[in-house]
Amino acid sequence: MIHSSLELTADVTAATRPPRHYLPEAFTVTDWAVLEPYFIELRDRTINSAPELEQWLLDRSELEAVLSEDLAWRYIRMTCDTQDQGRAEAFQYFVSEIEPLVAPYDHALNEKLVQSPYAGELSPERYRIFLRSVRRALEIYRAENIPLKTDISTKQQEYAAIVGAMTVTLDGEEMTLQRAADRLKDTDRRKREEAWQAIQDRRVQDAQKLDKLFTELIGLRHQMALNADFPNFRDYMFAALGRFDYTPEDCFAFHQAIHDTVVPLIDELDQQRRQELGLSELRPWDLDVDTSGKAPLRPFGTGQELLDKTITVFQRLDSFLGNCLTTMRDMGHLDLESRKGKAPGGYNYPLDETGVPFIFMNATSSLRDVITMLHEGGHAVHSFLTRRLPMGADKHPPSEVAELASMSMELISMDYWDVFFADEDELRRAKKTHLESVLETFPWVATIDKFQHWVYEHPQHTPVERQQHWTHIFDEFNQRTVSWKGLEAYKPWLWQKQLHLYEVPFYYIEYAMAQLGAIAVWRNFRHDPQAGLEAYKRALALGYTATIGEIYEAAGIRFDFSTDYLRSLADFVREEMAQL
Repeated sequence: MIHSSLELTADVTAATRPPRHYLPEAFTVTDWAVLEPYFIELRDRTINSAPELEQWLLDRSELEAVLSEDLAWRYIRMTCDTQDQGRAEAFQYFVSEIEPLVAPYDHALNEKLVQSPYAGELSPERYRIFLRSVRRALEIYRAENIPLKTDISTKQQEYAAIVGAMTVTLDGEEMTLQRAADRLKDTDRRKREEAWQAIQDRRVQDAQKLDKLFTELIGLRHQMALNADFPNFRDYMFAALGRFDYTPEDCFAFHQAIHDTVVPLIDELDQQRRQELGLSELRPWDLDVDTSGKAPLRPFGTGQELLDKTITVFQRLDSFLGNCLTTMRDMGHLDLESRKGKAPGGYNYPLDETGVPFIFMNATSSLRDVITMLHEGGHAVHSFLTRRLPMGADKHPPSEVAELASMSMELISMDYWDVFFADEDELRRAKKTHLESVLETFPWVATIDKFQHWVYEHPQHTPVERQQHWTHIFDEFNQRTVSWKGLEAYKPWLWQKQLHLYEVPFYYIEYAMAQLGAIAVWRNFRHDPQAGLEAYKRALALGYTATIGEIYEAAGIRFDFSTDYLRSLADFVREEMAQL
């Protein structure tokens, strides 16, 4: 076990909510009437010195943390059961009755901060990142966008409800699409095809409904951009996401680097897969089955077993990491198993006041579920590492850093996967499968990201044009040696399964950027586990008090997505695969 030199603790006692200094201890968010007096006080408070300004910032942060955590729990409860009308209404109440009223005060408080004569006396090193973000928020704020954001949130909720209700019946059993997808690993090709076909048929049933919903979201988002004096929603989101470190043109260059460097590797792996399976041609349902002809890996049976084994992996890697998940378990901050009515996907939701996040996922006993748990566990560790930072804004780094935490955890934990796979051959299969998926991350991310750029650069496009352009991009990056003969009607709708397009637009290229960083973290860890892990934790503990490049540097890696860097790290992954 590697023991950290950082003085960090993660236990139930340490994780209880810290005492409040501004709001009453018993304060809860019920309606706007109980909240507004605090916003008014902050807006009207007289500030006579830099220390008073800093205290004002801490008081504001405390109020924001309470609000953020209240919204978090409403969202968590809703996604755990999308069919519960009461939970949906509680979330919608916050989105429609509280958030729109907070926004003007938030803007006023930002103006108060930057206009304060004492703002210049704040430590540049301590506040430079925060102030940069505040100034950007002021630049893009428009009051007329507040109701649009409410409409967008409502429609995003519709997506979760539609997809969460999707089930198929196989062999007489009704199951979620996630559970049905497990059959794509079955060694019986007929069963794989049946499951794949059932999943696509079920998605197509709601394709028009989801297409209409997406068209409505595009219209609302484009109007927000125009209101804020941006030519399109893509440019607006680059500002809103605080992308100070790269441009759309950099993304296009990254797409091309992936196309030139990784896509040929995937083609090679797919050809090898076809030969090992003894097939004349690969079909879409042949891409997840193990080529050894053995049954799918079954690393756990229940959500509880998944959690227990993950805690063991984390504990063996580092005692602090293990204690993070143990704390979450003891506080009931996990919902892991797939079931009907549950929203799709998985997430780690930070809880800003308590400092102990919540992990949500749809486990069905597959290797993919193990990876998801490790991934979200990496996010959770990040939350614990930043929970002592004084301001809420410090705890929320951009996605390029947040995903570095999660994707690195997937890789640096692999030395302890024997907890899930006691058999040496199964362990080898698991590692090889995951490393293949690491490489496969890049083409799919490039596909989704390039698609989004086109969608919002051409907001007046028709649904037919959207389908055609999606198909063109998909074929450019994916399954180039796979036969889709007779299945062409399904391909134009494949993008609808990517919830990011509906719920968190333009939050996707970060996965590929962070995947590069994660491979670099893993390479360092392979060379020196102790130093590699310490650098990883040291970087994450910075939160958002440094730039992306500075955080990556603290981790001992580069924020670099050039062709040469991508090739060197992809080659490292291939070398590791060759040793399995």
